[in-house]
Amino acid sequence: MTRLGILGGGQLAQMLTQAAISLGIETVIFERQADSPASRLTHHQIVGQWDDDSALAQFAALCDVITLENEFVDAGVLRRLEAGGLPVYPTSDTLADIQDKLVQKQRIESAGLAVPDFRAVDSPDDVLTAAADLGYPLLLKARRDGYDGYGNATIRSAEDIPAAWEKLGAHKGRQLLVEAFVPFTRELAVMVLRGRDGETRTYPVVETVQKNHICHIVRAPALMSPESAVQAANLARQAVKAVNGVGVFGVELFELADGSVLYNEMAPRTHNSGHYTMEGCVTSQFENHIRAVVGWPLGSTEMVAPAAVMVNILGGRDGAANPDGIRDALSTSGAHVHLYGKRDVRTGRKMGHITALGNSLEEAETIAQQAANRINL
Repeated sequence: MTRLGILGGGQLAQMLTQAAISLGIETVIFERQADSPASRLTHHQIVGQWDDDSALAQFAALCDVITLENEFVDAGVLRRLEAGGLPVYPTSDTLADIQDKLVQKQRIESAGLAVPDFRAVDSPDDVLTAAADLGYPLLLKARRDGYDGYGNATIRSAEDIPAAWEKLGAHKGRQLLVEAFVPFTRELAVMVLRGRDGETRTYPVVETVQKNHICHIVRAPALMSPESAVQAANLARQAVKAVNGVGVFGVELFELADGSVLYNEMAPRTHNSGHYTMEGCVTSQFENHIRAVVGWPLGSTEMVAPAAVMVNILGGRDGAANPDGIRDALSTSGAHVHLYGKRDVRTGRKMGHITALGNSLEEAETIAQQAANRINL
């Protein structure tokens, strides 16, 4: 039986494990803390720091192929696993091209794809200089380990720079970059699937709606012109090819007022904007990611209904998780409830999601939102 090693044990690893069980694949979870959501679904768990030699050796000994659920694992860890002869996807080179957002933007720009203006900044004065060229507002971003808006700050005037610099930890040595503000009309995302042999498929282009910089709603497919949808899918496909990705990658894009599309960033893994595929597509992003990294035939990315909507269930307080209202949510006809089993809730933390299918986006969103409103965290 094939054993898939997963670096990380959160909800993405949990849903990968659920898909792996259906395919007859065992998973090995390597997480820094015990009792992670994914670890409860497998007999094979390593707890320790990812760069710990002993823990890494134990993990490698249990695995036939390795993947990851987040981009916070340093690429050097993947190199050590590769040096031991294990297939690792995404590869260390791919991860190195992505996990530093400055390097990522440089890599995508060098492939000839449209990206916002950007540059590295090493001091508050560099931000001020960049603002003179790019104008206000602009975005100050952590180059590594930022997610759900936690690594971003909007700069609207020179007075905002000192506080943003400190908020993002640059005064403690964290590396940052600045990007020109993009006056987008909508945020889009495309899940791109790429096999070991380079075969590439795309899921439908979706619209993502943010709440406090955290993805709140995903609408599939995005209501846009066929020309813009083709442009978005092609851009996402080329971006993943540029980093030689294998597996499922979440590519985030901006749609501009004229219908053109601009690259934002990508994640080298399954992605929140692709959760709708669990019920909404012939093959979920999780099953297809496993197929790709193991080297099996890729599954269809076609939708099974005209529309699908996902609504995230976000934490509304800090403390122990005690989900309430699940029975009421399940009584919502057409709603599919997914909870992640996290022990603790934080304001804005992703605790689960609801998906619903419909003949229209409006119908699907009404169902999903109604069920989500009935769950209290």
